[in-house]
Amino acid sequence: MSRLKVAFISPVFLFPADAGGKIRTGNILRGLKESGRFDLTLLSPATQEQQREWQPELDRQCERFIGWQPSPSRSRWQRAPDLLSALPVNVAADRTPAAVSAVEQALAAERFDVVVFDFVHAAVLRPEKLGGATVCFTHNVEAEIFERHAKTAPSALLRWMWASQARKMRRFEREALAQFTRVVAVSDRDAKKFAADGLTTARAIPTGVDLDFFAWQAPADGSPVVVFTGSMDWEANVDGIRFYIEEVWPLVRAKVPDAQLRVVGKNPPPSLVQRNVPGVSFTGFVDDVRDHARDAQAFVIPLRVGGGTRIKAFEAMAMGLPVVSTSIGIEGLDVDHGVHFLRADGTEELANATCRLLADGALRSKLSRAARELVEERFGHRVAADVFGRILIEAVEAQA
Repeated sequence: MSRLKVAFISPVFLFPADAGGKIRTGNILRGLKESGRFDLTLLSPATQEQQREWQPELDRQCERFIGWQPSPSRSRWQRAPDLLSALPVNVAADRTPAAVSAVEQALAAERFDVVVFDFVHAAVLRPEKLGGATVCFTHNVEAEIFERHAKTAPSALLRWMWASQARKMRRFEREALAQFTRVVAVSDRDAKKFAADGLTTARAIPTGVDLDFFAWQAPADGSPVVVFTGSMDWEANVDGIRFYIEEVWPLVRAKVPDAQLRVVGKNPPPSLVQRNVPGVSFTGFVDDVRDHARDAQAFVIPLRVGGGTRIKAFEAMAMGLPVVSTSIGIEGLDVDHGVHFLRADGTEELANATCRLLADGALRSKLSRAARELVEERFGHRVAADVFGRILIEAVEAQA
C-alpha cells in the first residue's frame, strides 16, 4: 500500500518546543513519520536561520518542509486594531499575505491525499476552492477559553473585551470547523462539546507524551520544591500562576517556611518577576524542562481558565512528579483523584494539597508510580499518533 500524502499546515514554527501545542503537534508528526504509512509535508512560518538550526528535528517530523517569512512580533498596543476585526484577534494575526501565498502555491503545485490545518486559527489560510479530504487539528475548544477569561478578568473593561472575543470565536469556530472532512479533538470531552453544537465529524485522540524523553525517576526527597511549567506568555498560565503566588503561596509558606516555588517557562511578565515574592523564582526560557523539574516534590497546575488538555500534566506524571491540579488544569485527561494526582480547587484546597505532597513521601511515591503506569499503558505519543493516523485515513475514505 502506498503512503498517504499529507500536507500539514501550522500557523507557528514548532521549534523550540516550548508550548503545549507545539509539543503535542510535534509528538503527532514524529509518530506519523515513524509509522512509515505517511508522506509528510510540513508548512509553517520560519526564517532561513530557523530552518538551518532545526533541520535535524524537522527531519524527524516530515519528509519536506516549506516555510514562509514570519511576520514581525507586535506589542499588544500594536495589535489593538485587530480587536475591531470580524475575526477573533488571535485568528486575524495569522492571516498574513506571506502565509496565504505559501499555502496556496504549495497546495496548487502538488496533489495531497489529505490536508491538515493545525489549530482552528489556521483555517484562515485555507484556499477557497480546496478540494479533497481536509482535517482540522483542534487543541482546544477555543471559544471556551475566551468565555472563561471573561468570567475571571479583574475589571469590567477586560470582562467586556473577553466576552466580545468569545462571541467572535464561537461564530468563527463553528463556521470554520463545519468545512472540514474531519475534526480532531484532544479529548472525548472536547469532541462531545463540538457534537453538542451540531458537529458530527469530530473525533478524539488521547493526549500523548514522549515516554523515552520523559523517563521516570522516584520523587525527590530533601528541600521542599514546588514546580510549575508552561509558557508564561499565555494568558491562562499567567492567570493561574498569579492566583497561586498571590493567594495560595502565602498559605504554603506559612506551613512550610523554606518551601520554594520554581516557575519554568518563557517570557514571564515583569509584573510578576519584579515582585520578588519570598521563595518564588522564574527561570524564563530553558533548553530542557527536565533539568529544572526533577528535584520537585510537587508539580502544580493551578489553572482557572484554559481549554483542551494540559500535556504538561502527562509529562510530569511520566517523569514521576506528583501532581496537584485544579479541575480545569486536569480537564479532559482520564486520571483519578487520589490515585494518579490530587485535585484541589480554591485557595485553601490548593495550599493544603501542596503541603500534603511536600510532607508525605509515601503519598508522593504512590501517586508517582500509579501515574507513570497509566501513561505508559495508554498515553504514549505513538498511541496518540496511531489514532490520529486512522482519522486521516477515515477522512480520505469519506471524501472518496
